Amino acid sequence: MTDDRLLALLDGTLADPAVPLVRAGDLGLMRGDGVFETVLVEHAVPRELDAHLDRLARSAALLGLPPPDPAAWRRCVAAAVAGWGRPDELSLTLVCTRGTAPDGTATTAFAYGIPVSPRRRQLRRTGVAALSLERGLDPGLVGRAPWLLHGVKSLSYAVNMAATRYVEEQGADDAIFTAPDGTVLEGPTSTVVVAHGDVLRTTPASLGVLPGTTQAALFAAAEAAGWQVRTEPISAADLHAADGVFLTSAGHKVTRVHTLDGTRLRDSSALAAHLARLLESRYPNRAVHSCNDATT
Repeated sequence: MTDDRLLALLDGTLADPAVPLVRAGDLGLMRGDGVFETVLVEHAVPRELDAHLDRLARSAALLGLPPPDPAAWRRCVAAAVAGWGRPDELSLTLVCTRGTAPDGTATTAFAYGIPVSPRRRQLRRTGVAALSLERGLDPGLVGRAPWLLHGVKSLSYAVNMAATRYVEEQGADDAIFTAPDGTVLEGPTSTVVVAHGDVLRTTPASLGVLPGTTQAALFAAAEAAGWQVRTEPISAADLHAADGVFLTSAGHKVTRVHTLDGTRLRDSSALAAHLARLLESRYPNRAVHSCNDATT
């Protein structure tokens, strides 16, 4: 494959990414009515695929979409991995929309892949300057207003992208959303992890954040290595008092925050490198696994 883009379908075939696939009346396009997941493929291994498919199914259920077919998605991912055929990282986005029928009987589904950007890889190494932005989310609404879809990875991502553009216009690299009371929520495309001594903490999903697949993988590796891991509310003050603040996602991996709202945080470069090694320890034989491993 010579193109830097890749398109795979649920029947296990590849399609031309330059040829239109989505119909003009698709509700995912018209209304953001759909769900997605972004999987990191490295050395021909789709990382945390089980967790991504579980989260895709959870998001689909909360939107009232038909349950995704795990076997079909694995077939799709396998085709994408084989079609990529390169050692560099692939960012593979799994997309499922409501399609053209409001009842969800004509969904649109595909996987679209592009290389992880050089800037993203650079920020993993250098860390990021972040701004805290109020999300306008009252955590108390989460249980009372399920139609707001807090904690769902839906295609309605305009706010997240607007936040990313805003911080970049201000000269920063990333954002950390907070609630009106100062509770730390998440990044626009990441989970926030805070280190205090030998304890790693992250915000609970009950406060309306998306449960992080990379964060869960990091916590599993860290706990096995002797760290304590906690899912509990985090305050804005905790970020400034922490030994390290990190953003985790398929794209971020473990990216340290070195500056928050213009204030330098404690140097966590060595700790970031340690946590990155812990995360990578989950993939010791990454080149020999495949996305079909868990189908048996």
